[in-house]
Amino acid sequence: MFRYYYDPTYLLVIIGAVLCMWASARVNSTYRKYSRVRARGGLTGAEAAQRILQMSGINNVQIQHIAGELTDHYDPSKKILRLSDTVYDSRSVAAIGVAAHECGHALQHKEGYIPMKIRSALVPAANIGSRLGLPLVILGLVLGIGFELPGGGYFSLAQIGIWVFTLAVAFQVVTLPVEFNASRRALRMLGDYGIMNEDEVDDCKHVLGAAALTYVAAAASSILQLLRLVLLAGNRRRDD
Repeated sequence: MFRYYYDPTYLLVIIGAVLCMWASARVNSTYRKYSRVRARGGLTGAEAAQRILQMSGINNVQIQHIAGELTDHYDPSKKILRLSDTVYDSRSVAAIGVAAHECGHALQHKEGYIPMKIRSALVPAANIGSRLGLPLVILGLVLGIGFELPGGGYFSLAQIGIWVFTLAVAFQVVTLPVEFNASRRALRMLGDYGIMNEDEVDDCKHVLGAAALTYVAAAASSILQLLRLVLLAGNRRRDD
């Protein structure tokens, strides 16, 4: 049992954790920098979001204030765009960029953007995978639990856990094109709708680019964790 908790594959977990911490630090520092730059149009994040939605022909999405910092998100099931404390009433370039990004998700929903549909469909399975995948693998490796297949062969609990965890990884991977596309839509709408000047749009590009790194890091971390589980299961089969 000791060997499964102290092994070289932990290096993969450490690399994933470092990537996530670096991405988080990068987005926080970038957001703080541009949150001190006031947008010349004078709109708050909520006002900018409302204007973008109206000019995009989206009239059935509510804008709500939500507590927290960078907790902004679009809820497609309720058609609610929620903006955090640091975005809703802020008139900064950073706040308007984040608000526009969430509007990008609302526009994806309106147009039936396929990757967004896939991500939404994966949510229940991804929740199960993130909660049960790793425990199943650990139980399978430590206890050696498995099942005989009717037609012959053997399927271990660790293998089941790996497949379950793969659902969570798939969600992280599908999230990437959804987020990148929302940012591209946001930057285009900010310029096309006259909400920001070209140099301000460039500032927003830095903010949204830093935010995108958090999704890349999360996906990379999940893939590294999956690789670790596969290696552990493979080592166990060889030992058996």
